[in-house]
Amino acid sequence: MNDLVQQIDLLLLYQKQDWKLARENYASLANVQTRYFQDDYRTTVLQFNPERIRSSAAKIDKASLQARPCFFCHRPEEQKGVTYNDAFEILVNPYPIFEDHLTVPLRWHEKQQIRPYFGDMLDLTSDLPGYALFYNGPKCGASAPDHLHFQAGRKEEFPVVRNWQNIPKQVVWESERTGFYASSGHLPVSFFLVSENKGEAVAVFELYYDLMPVKPDDYEPMMNLLVWQEEDAWITCIFPRRELRPSCYYAEGDANILISPATVEMAGLFVVPLEKDFKKVTFADLEKVWKEVSITEEEKNELIRKIREEA
Repeated sequence: MNDLVQQIDLLLLYQKQDWKLARENYASLANVQTRYFQDDYRTTVLQFNPERIRSSAAKIDKASLQARPCFFCHRPEEQKGVTYNDAFEILVNPYPIFEDHLTVPLRWHEKQQIRPYFGDMLDLTSDLPGYALFYNGPKCGASAPDHLHFQAGRKEEFPVVRNWQNIPKQVVWESERTGFYASSGHLPVSFFLVSENKGEAVAVFELYYDLMPVKPDDYEPMMNLLVWQEEDAWITCIFPRRELRPSCYYAEGDANILISPATVEMAGLFVVPLEKDFKKVTFADLEKVWKEVSITEEEKNELIRKIREEA
C-alpha cells in the first residue's frame, strides 16, 4: 500500500466519523435500494439514493452559478483534504453514491475543462490503484462546471469496468502499446482508449478531443470520462454526448423520470433520488436515456473517419 492510499484511507475513516454531514450521508447508504437489469453481456444497476437530489436537480445555468459561491473554493471547515501533486486536493464527497466516494478539485478556481489535465487524471489513477477516476463535462452532469474537478470510486462499483471487454467494438487506431476502439451497435455510444504509454494515451485523447464538435455556446466537446488501470494499461472509457438531459427529465405527470445522466449513469449505474422512479423504471427507459443523450451512430462514424484520417 503506497503512502497516498494510506492517507486517503485515513481521510475516509476520519471524515465519516468527525464530519456530521458525511457521517449521516454515508450511514444512509445502508438504506440505499438497488435493482439489476441483465442483458446479453452486461449488468445495469439502478440505485435509489434520495440524498443525490442535489446533483440530479442541480441548476448549472450561468445565472445560477453566479448566484452561489463555489463550493470547492468555500468549503466547510469540517471538510479536510489531502494535497496531490501540488495542483489538486483530494476530498471526501459528502453526498456519496458509493462507500468510498472522492472528489478531486483543482486547488485554484478554473472552469471544468479536461484537455489540459487528462495526463493528471492518468497519474492519479496510477497512484490510487483500485479506484476509477471520472470526469463530468460542464454540460454532462457536472454540478460545479465552474471549477475543474474529478471524482473517484472503487472501480468495481462501475458496471462498465466489469463488462467493457464484452462490449462489441471496432478498431479505430492501433499501435504497439495503444489501441483506440469504438463500440459497435451498443448503447451508450462509447470509445475505449487502452494504452501502456502515458504519452501516447494523452496524444490520442487530445486528437479525439480536438476533432469532437463543440456547440456554438460551449467551450468544450460534450463528454464523460472514466479511467482505471488493468495490469500495466490505462483504460479510458469516453462517452461522447449531444444532450445534457433526456426528454423524461422534462416530461410532466407519469412520464417524468428524474434522471440527469453523468459518468456514473453512462457507465451503467443509474442513480434516482425519487422512489416513484425507482419503482417504475424499466431497462427500456434506461436505454432510451442513453440513446437521447449519446451521439448518434452517424455522428460516431463521422468521428471515426476523421480520426483515421488524422492519426
